[in-house]
Amino acid sequence: MDLGMPSLQWPPAPLKIQRGAQGKHEVMCLARRKWVALEPEEWVRQHVIHHCVDVLKFPAGCVAVERPLILNGMKRRADIVCHTTDGTAQLLVECKAPDVKLSQDAVSQIARYNMVLKVPALLVTNGLEHVAYEVGLDGSATPLKGLPSCPAG
Repeated sequence: MDLGMPSLQWPPAPLKIQRGAQGKHEVMCLARRKWVALEPEEWVRQHVIHHCVDVLKFPAGCVAVERPLILNGMKRRADIVCHTTDGTAQLLVECKAPDVKLSQDAVSQIARYNMVLKVPALLVTNGLEHVAYEVGLDGSATPLKGLPSCPAG
């Protein structure tokens, strides 16, 4: 089935894909366990979820997708928040479509979300490029070379 989606800089994910009622492709979300429209940003999101569960060992039930938050009185949604089994948020991810260049705007967006969520590791990805930061208790950000795994517990 030709999906018209690019190869990403993430390991291939075993995604279930179908044609929806309107003839558009849908993907079974690995975390939400429901069919969602297969848009370019969703393609990236599902590959990142797969990596978080398969490689970083976050339980699928501990991966929140489109997690609601309130920022300066406005409703927003964080793309992915990975939690430990005790509910502690460990990784906040902002996904962009592959044709969207990573920019300071995307990094600033995730930093604003993190003012509310207070997660120690941040990742911004378009599936082709990635930037990751460790956030200190003082709010300082240091580039990360690798993403944190789920602590055993």
